[in-house]
Amino acid sequence: MGSLFAELARQVSTNARREVETYTREIPEFGFLDKDPRARVETLEHSMWLRHRTVELSPHNGELSDDDLGYIASMGELRAGAGMSLDGRQQVLRVHTALMLREINEATEAQRGGGVDELMRMMTWFAPQGDRGIGAYRQGFVRVLRRRIPYVEQVALLARSLLDGDPISAELASAVDLELPDYCAVTVFRLPDRPTVDRFLENEIETLVKSHQVPVVWGPEHGDGSGELIALVPLAGTAAPHLVPDLLPELIPAHLPELVRDFALALGRPCAVGTATAPLSGLADALDRARRISRAAPLRPPSARPRPHTLADVFVELAVADVPFVDEWLRTVARNLDSGPDLVATLDAYYRHDMHRGVTATALNVHTRTLDYRLRRVRELTGLDPGSTRGVRTLGAVVARHLSGAWR
Repeated sequence: MGSLFAELARQVSTNARREVETYTREIPEFGFLDKDPRARVETLEHSMWLRHRTVELSPHNGELSDDDLGYIASMGELRAGAGMSLDGRQQVLRVHTALMLREINEATEAQRGGGVDELMRMMTWFAPQGDRGIGAYRQGFVRVLRRRIPYVEQVALLARSLLDGDPISAELASAVDLELPDYCAVTVFRLPDRPTVDRFLENEIETLVKSHQVPVVWGPEHGDGSGELIALVPLAGTAAPHLVPDLLPELIPAHLPELVRDFALALGRPCAVGTATAPLSGLADALDRARRISRAAPLRPPSARPRPHTLADVFVELAVADVPFVDEWLRTVARNLDSGPDLVATLDAYYRHDMHRGVTATALNVHTRTLDYRLRRVRELTGLDPGSTRGVRTLGAVVARHLSGAWR
């Protein structure tokens, strides 16, 4: 055994103790080690075992055996059984890897820069065997989660891990029998008042998750009582490099409107829906875009068959929201419409039906002469012809901002 490996062997006990102390100090979920001597001894034994096996296997580039991987998996099972969160698990892996690299560096410095060949052998071993060990730990962790928590919660963990870019998502997807696509449409249902998640709603969501094959998770509840449900809808294939994401209808899953209607009915309250597409590596950014789009999109009751809005649908309103004096100008136009008979609802139907008078009148359940009267009334009150280019640009933004609830 070379001098670098001998130095690491000498420091096994010291380094293992430092690791346990670091866990206790830096990871809140490990605070229990200060109160549970048995658990602390067990954690120390795990840390020492890993270091002994590293020193034994790395000089000759030996692989971790099936028994080794089984033991590492049992550590993951132990942590999951103790209630450790995915964030806590990720912190453990991060701290352990950082400390192991630090220990290798310290042992190298102790040899006064010598043993370069040994260092290269160590690093050649460390990367692939470290990946195998982490994979075993993840598998053990997920095995317990599958037994311990309900299906809907497992799906929520999968959605959260995908949004966080956590590699454990592969094991979680397998556990709930979902395939991971290359691209997803991150879809946010914005709810002005978040429903109480009872057993009935959980069952409804579970049924929809299984039928649509989508992971979903509740987003944070806001101080005003509003909330959001996030769905990661698989998108077949990948976007061509010359296409602009979120703008073209063909980049949105064909079944997304049906999915949105089903979830809106299950939620049983008005919602605004925003969606943005991205590869798995970019889901966090897509969530931010979808969330912003949902805030600009109009709130619709389930009976009105809410639809998913993309950036192309609300880019004007998104820009307006960031320019207060423009937003206030549009709000003044909206106030001018207050004296008319259902003028905002009329304009909403008019634009949603591409300004087709007959279809719009049918949707509003009024005669076309009544529709024409209302459109004339809009011109009288605002000076804008609803069918002109200027009218569409201005009044369309007025309707969208009003229905989004931004001016409450």
